[in-house]
Amino acid sequence: MSTLSVARRSQWPVWLCWLAMVLDGFDLVVLGTVIPTLIKTQDLGFDAVGATYAATISLVGVGIGALFIAPLSDRFGRRRLLVACVAWFSLFTLAVVFAPNVAMFGIFRLLAGVGLGACLPAALAYMNDYAPAGTAGKSTTRTMTGYHVGAVATAFLAILVVPDWRIMFVVGGVAGFVLVPFLWFRLPETLPPVQAGTEVKGEIIAAGETAEARRGGPARPHRHIAVPAAEPEAAPASLLAADQTDDGASFRDLTRKPYPLVALGIAVASFMGLLLVYGLNTWLPQLMSSAGYTVSTGLVLLLVLNVGAVVGLIVAGILADKHGTKKIVLLWFVLSALFLAVLSIKMQSEFLLNAAVFVTGVFVFSSQVLVYAWVSQLFPARLRGTALGFAAGVGRLGAIMGPAVTGTLVAAGVAYPWGFYVFAGAALLGVLALVTVPHAIAPAPGQASGVGRS
Repeated sequence: MSTLSVARRSQWPVWLCWLAMVLDGFDLVVLGTVIPTLIKTQDLGFDAVGATYAATISLVGVGIGALFIAPLSDRFGRRRLLVACVAWFSLFTLAVVFAPNVAMFGIFRLLAGVGLGACLPAALAYMNDYAPAGTAGKSTTRTMTGYHVGAVATAFLAILVVPDWRIMFVVGGVAGFVLVPFLWFRLPETLPPVQAGTEVKGEIIAAGETAEARRGGPARPHRHIAVPAAEPEAAPASLLAADQTDDGASFRDLTRKPYPLVALGIAVASFMGLLLVYGLNTWLPQLMSSAGYTVSTGLVLLLVLNVGAVVGLIVAGILADKHGTKKIVLLWFVLSALFLAVLSIKMQSEFLLNAAVFVTGVFVFSSQVLVYAWVSQLFPARLRGTALGFAAGVGRLGAIMGPAVTGTLVAAGVAYPWGFYVFAGAALLGVLALVTVPHAIAPAPGQASGVGRS
């Protein structure tokens, strides 16, 4: 086997986790693209109240998945969880096509969300297991570009096929089923065999407590990649310091020193960040329609918003690794608040409107991703999946609140400009929460830090 072929194979985890985020990006905006049509045509009995119900219950499912399913990746392995959750999400996304009414539409979206909710924290935990030390910002933001590439592709598809909204869910479900076999056969595992359940030939195994240590022998930090002996692959440095100290992580670990106040600050910031992400992507076309813009203009702006997000992720990751995640995430939340307030001003110039929405996308979405990058740096490897699941799960409560509050404003006829005022206020609350979080966590006595620069 040549060195080149080994290098190529090592890119599979990067691309597969990225593609899993593409599916999450689809789910992020798909309702926003079809809600104006569903309300206008009253298909399946939809009105503003029904649309708010569908948006809210979808995110309840995602929150359940993030809070209760994602932590299982710390016990049973990232790979198995990703495969199972993508398959589950794809099945119930296709089921939406056959929904006979608003109630069943919402139930199918709820079930799809349970599967998808665990994908993001599991994929990000995987990439932070796999990435070299000192690259958590770039690793996280690079993976999350898939999130917004998926959102951009979904918005573009909607421009082509809406008002035939069912095609949107057919494409999302089929894409997920196409991805499943690649995840199964090409995605290696990053957890040690005692955690992942079994050691599979050819899989990547993270450093941690060995099976000998479990039997009473000395713990020997190690990392192994099963490739031909003649051509060993270089080990990512971040896999050298996993601190496997007990049988599995749980949310109880986050209540023990030194984590509780850190977890609280991160939770509030994640809540506000996902309130912005989902509130904007679900209701931006309708907000712009309320402001007097056409439905087609609203869809184009949704696409522009997520193009800005991709650019923002690339820039944010580079700056976070260079200057520290805390500085950049605070700056990004402040600028998000500023540009969200600017969108409350009616703009006659199409160029200025698109520019304002683009810049808003640059800061709003990468703000939330930088929170995830910071979580990956603050918490040790054995708690990484659990901490990310906690941040994503609590954040999903904000994701529920954003569309629900904005939907209420839409139903009351005051969504524009008050929706943007609410979003700007949420960004400022995120700033206040993050100010309380330290640059790094000082480990409790007897704990290994496992924490890098943030």
